[in-house]
Amino acid sequence: MGGHEEETLNKFDYVFSENGLVAYKHGKLIAKEDIIKYMGDDKLQMFINYALGYMSKLRIPVKRGTFIEFRNGMINVCPVGRSCSQAERDQFAEYDKVHHIREAFVEDLRKQFPDLGLSYSIGGQISFDVFPDGWDKRYCLRHLENEGFKTIHFFGDKTMPGGNDHEIYEDPRTIGHKVTSPEDTRKQCHAMFFNLNK
Repeated sequence: MGGHEEETLNKFDYVFSENGLVAYKHGKLIAKEDIIKYMGDDKLQMFINYALGYMSKLRIPVKRGTFIEFRNGMINVCPVGRSCSQAERDQFAEYDKVHHIREAFVEDLRKQFPDLGLSYSIGGQISFDVFPDGWDKRYCLRHLENEGFKTIHFFGDKTMPGGNDHEIYEDPRTIGHKVTSPEDTRKQCHAMFFNLNK
């Protein structure tokens, strides 16, 4: 939550991070899943060792540190390394658009581990997420199903198949909105929710 966790948790009725696997209601933790407990260390180590081996063979513009990052409900895999600078991030993003490094990596992992029950989601500029099947962004909707909401709007930029917003964007329980940036999200929200008399 970018270092403003308490402020964020108290500002909104619901806060969902990691696809809703970590869920808060009125500032209180209501649910938290754990990929380590779900998969077990043997399977995780097998996956991580293979992924690190794959990345060790990649020739890309730069490599920095933190190639595998654990989160509660997912593993983030980053071929360039999460500790890259913004300029290096931008450089890899442009390189990836041409060479499809992450896309090829995900396809290889799917072939290597067809029986682990994992989903892969390419998002952002430099990485992709790996999580158990069913733990995509739709997971957060289970926390809202009995709360009486008539409409749930979702705003996302990676809404195409394989993007980390695709499943929830297409889900019949939401109204999906494609956005291009935080500014575009603000603009669409303002037009939808604050220009009601027009």
